[in-house]
Order: sequence, then C-alpha cells, then structure tokens
Amino acid sequence: MSSTKDDGRSTRWDEHREQRRIELVEAAVAAIDLHGPYASVADMAAEAGVSKPVLYRYFADKDELYAAVGQYGADLVLERMVPELLSGAPIRESIRGAVDAYLSTIEEHPQVFALLVRHHSEGHDPLADGKLRIAALLARVLNDMLRQLRVDAGGAEPWAYGIVGLFVSTGDWWLERDTMSRDAVCDYLTGFVWHAIEGLALEYGVPASLLDQPTSTTFEEA
Repeated sequence: MSSTKDDGRSTRWDEHREQRRIELVEAAVAAIDLHGPYASVADMAAEAGVSKPVLYRYFADKDELYAAVGQYGADLVLERMVPELLSGAPIRESIRGAVDAYLSTIEEHPQVFALLVRHHSEGHDPLADGKLRIAALLARVLNDMLRQLRVDAGGAEPWAYGIVGLFVSTGDWWLERDTMSRDAVCDYLTGFVWHAIEGLALEYGVPASLLDQPTSTTFEEA
C-alpha cells in the first residue's frame, strides 16, 4: 500500500516539476524578448520571480535552459506549420502557408531566435533537437510528395535537412538585416522549395500537378 501511495506522490511531483519547467521556460522567453539575445540567467530568473539557484533546480546549467527554450520555439513552429501543410490547399499554397507560419513565428520572437541561432557553447546547439524534429516532419512530407509523383523518394531526408538549414540561415539574415518584407522573403523561400519539386518532376517526366490530386496519405508530428 505504501508503495502505491509513494508512486502516486512521485507521479504528482513529476507532473508538478514539468509544469514548473514550462512556466520557467516561458519566463525565459519573455526575458529574452525584453532584454535581447544577451539576456542573462539573472534576467530570466527575475522574470520568473525566482532566484538563480531556484532556476537551477530545474535546469542543470545555462545550456540546458537554452535547449529548453529551443524546444519551446520548435514546438511553436510545428504547431503553426502543421495545419498549413495539412490544409488540403494546392501544394504550392500549402508550402507558402507553412513558410509564412515559420517566418511569422521568428518575427514574433526575433530576440529569442537570435539567441538560439548564435549561442554555441562547447558544441552545444540549443536548436539541435528542434531542428531534428522539424526535419523529421519535413522528410515525411517530402517523402509523401515524391511518392505521389511516383519518383524516387530516397532524397527526402537530406532534402529536409537542407530546407531546415536554408530556413534557419535565411531567417537569421532577414531579422538581422531587415532589408526585405516578410511577404517577399516568403515568396522567395516558397519559390526555392516549389521549383525544386517542379524541377524534379520535370526531370522524371511527370507533371507536378499530380501533387494536387487527392491522396489518402497522412502523417503525424514527431
């Protein structure tokens, strides 16, 4: 009996701890939005209304905290991109919707994006897990597209990783330079992806319009 009670208390504590971590990550995001990419851990703790030692009860070090912020960002991007990719609109419109969802998210939190892109400490990349998840999603989408075109789908995974790298570097350039509107950047990125698909279809002698035909293929977020 005592073991069961202990298990119940342990489960509740784990749930409480996870919820508290989420709240602290949201406070860290707010602090970075306010203070910029060089926001200190003290700034993040102050935004959360706790001391730095309390913050470090939930995150082993700064790299783990930044990685959690990176996961928060990836979750937000996926939450907004997936509905666009599943909208059922013509494929080029779906691609544009997903690209705009990404750009609008980093535009909403430019300081957070800058910190995540530029913070590398002893090989730690706070965006690493998030990029893996987004690339895995894109690989499944591209795999489905290529199969619908009835062409070799073997390149879906490296293509997905290439798109992630393109989007991250272009997003960093766009937010840093601020020389182009979001709509214009969205058009260019959409064109890069779409013309690659269209070119591949042409190479295999099949019409890209096959992608706008109904399909029973579905996918789920990783």
